[in-house]
Amino acid sequence: MPLTPRAPATGEPLLVVKNLKKYFPIKKGVLIDRTVDHVKAVDDVSFHVNAGETLGLVGESGSGKTTTGYCVLQLLKPTDGTVMFQGRDLTKMRKGDLREVRRELQVVFQDPYASLNPRMTVGDIVSEALLIHDIGDRGSRRRSAEQLLEVVGFNPDFINRYPHEFSGGQRQRIGIARALALNPSLIVCDEPVSALDVSIQAQILNLLKDLQAEFGLAYLFIAHDLAVVRTMSDRIAVMNRGKIVEEGPAEEVYSNPQDPYSQALLAAVPIPDPRRMRERRAERRKHQDVLAESV
Repeated sequence: MPLTPRAPATGEPLLVVKNLKKYFPIKKGVLIDRTVDHVKAVDDVSFHVNAGETLGLVGESGSGKTTTGYCVLQLLKPTDGTVMFQGRDLTKMRKGDLREVRRELQVVFQDPYASLNPRMTVGDIVSEALLIHDIGDRGSRRRSAEQLLEVVGFNPDFINRYPHEFSGGQRQRIGIARALALNPSLIVCDEPVSALDVSIQAQILNLLKDLQAEFGLAYLFIAHDLAVVRTMSDRIAVMNRGKIVEEGPAEEVYSNPQDPYSQALLAAVPIPDPRRMRERRAERRKHQDVLAESV
């Protein structure tokens, strides 16, 4: 399936999330389990993503950002709220209809080591979505896989090799090629560079930006590093304890955060200036009480 650039964005948002909630029950009991409380991993979250733009969803571990992404993808069923994608509510869809929508909605996972099937070749991994959706024959799927690997800067001559033969950065390129296979309009990037070396992180971030510019992709970019999110995003939403505490243009949130939690995240970003870094540490200590507890 050839990749094609998207038409220019219209006025309607591509994705609209309203009052999203995801509660996990806490159960106790020996013979009979009973629910005694809930962990509110996502608690009344609302945001939107326009076609061709990047919304950065940032927060520390346990803040609920990955759970939010999984609820958008319907990998987790929300407790309440709506997820409108291209004008259709994903939370009310049947499995068959949801399968069709997933051609437009893909994901790049955090761990390039765990997210690729070690028993499948690179070509089979990238073309698996084409097989599932019954697109093309074996020969055309192989050609599509070679093209996709070339697009993400991966040598297509390695199409018959296995994931364990490659580095983390190369594996993440395979994961990105897999996400592109169905020519989606939105990709949820769940901390796609957090498991990679810093030098490789820059390569993957630049690749994602180049693909967005070329094919008109929209990203929901999930990360805990505010500096990385700033690099990638048009807008930033900051999550803490299951809620969005601040949202705005990326430069505005980064340069002038209003919420104490956003200020604490910014204070945690390392800078190559010892004096400024000491000031940052002092600032971080001031905001220690607003950091999220692990969920």
